[in-house]
Amino acid sequence: MGGEWKEVVRLRFKGERFRDHALDLGALAELSRFQRMVAETAKELWRAANPDRERLPPHFEERTRLCLRKIEEGSAAAPLEVYVAEEEQGAFWEAEPTEIREAIGLANEVFEAVERDLPLPERFPKTLLAEYVAWGQSLAEDEELEVQPTGDKRVTRVTQKTREQLRTFCETPHQDYVDVSGEVLEADVKQKRFQLWIDEKTAVTVMFSEQQEAEVTTALKEHLSLRMQVKGKGEMSPQGKFLKITQIDELKLHQVGETLFDRLARPIEEVLADLASEIPETEWAKLPNDLTDNLDHYLYGTPKR
Repeated sequence: MGGEWKEVVRLRFKGERFRDHALDLGALAELSRFQRMVAETAKELWRAANPDRERLPPHFEERTRLCLRKIEEGSAAAPLEVYVAEEEQGAFWEAEPTEIREAIGLANEVFEAVERDLPLPERFPKTLLAEYVAWGQSLAEDEELEVQPTGDKRVTRVTQKTREQLRTFCETPHQDYVDVSGEVLEADVKQKRFQLWIDEKTAVTVMFSEQQEAEVTTALKEHLSLRMQVKGKGEMSPQGKFLKITQIDELKLHQVGETLFDRLARPIEEVLADLASEIPETEWAKLPNDLTDNLDHYLYGTPKR
């Protein structure tokens, strides 16, 4: 079975240590750390997009395995590639290494946000912060790593300063937008706070105002039949867990079992139509004619119907 190599990202090591495009063992260790970082990112992105799936798709590990086949000039430029095996004609997702490209693109967004002193991307898995902080630990003060995804003009830089800024996210809680619903089982009117139980094992402290007291006490009194929905800002742990909700923008009570939805949200068919319109016709043409009938075959390799 044949296949081809596809470059997905180019790393450039800059500094006197990398003159004559040389990579020492410390730099090679950074390549290994980068591999682990983006591979784990790819897995988390896939799991977030497929919450009902327990196992990764076939060949996922192979499709996120980066390889270095040459070192180019320009300090030390390391073009990293993945090997895409040639599968059965019409295979559903084998044409491009989209999983690793998405992960590298998100990594680039993370480093760009740090460079520009902006919040980290909302879709970034906060549980991977330690992996990102570990990358570049062998760099000296006058050295840097440049990251440029293939086909992208944006170049981000990783330095000691970048790592220090990232470390602050690991060591201290951070603010994030929250939209949660749960059961109110405890309220302290004097301290203006209550406990919102999101599930049987997870409770978060919510700070409320005097104007919101009536809704809170109602939710507590009728906790068997009412649930509280809270939208606002919350304090998150470095691992992405709720610590407390510090600002309430919207508070709603609803009956147990009642489906929550946003009346102002766009219909799903419009969202899907917009997404479909962004895909070139040439890509649609690559899909097999029997995709609907044999989806499991193209995803998991099961026999065709």
